[in-house]
Amino acid sequence: QVQLVESGGGLVQAGGSLRLSCAASGRTFSRYAMGWFRQAPAKEREFVAAITSSGGFTYYADSVKGRFTISRDNANNTVYLQMNSLKPEDTAIYSCAARQTSFVVSWPPSLYDNWGQGTQVTVSS
Repeated sequence: QVQLVESGGGLVQAGGSLRLSCAASGRTFSRYAMGWFRQAPAKEREFVAAITSSGGFTYYADSVKGRFTISRDNANNTVYLQMNSLKPEDTAIYSCAARQTSFVVSWPPSLYDNWGQGTQVTVSS
């Protein structure tokens, strides 16, 4: 089990950038595949991006491909989501998730065992 804490959310204008961080507790972070999900009001949870435990493979939702980048620093138990060219439709609560596996994990969210509390991202037009 790992505990996850997100940070870096906020209010940004359309076209701007934000970098989200997800800090994990524990000494086995490098064994966990990580993912980012988001949920807007009155909408279903949506997959955003995922990365393997080694960081060697990443996978993105079509809606963010080319704009968002997921990365990780296993030495510091942190996964990042760099978000560029933000759009109002990116407004949501963003949560990170972890699963102990060497494979990339995208959908469904129930495949993930550990979740953070989420951080709000608001993009104004």
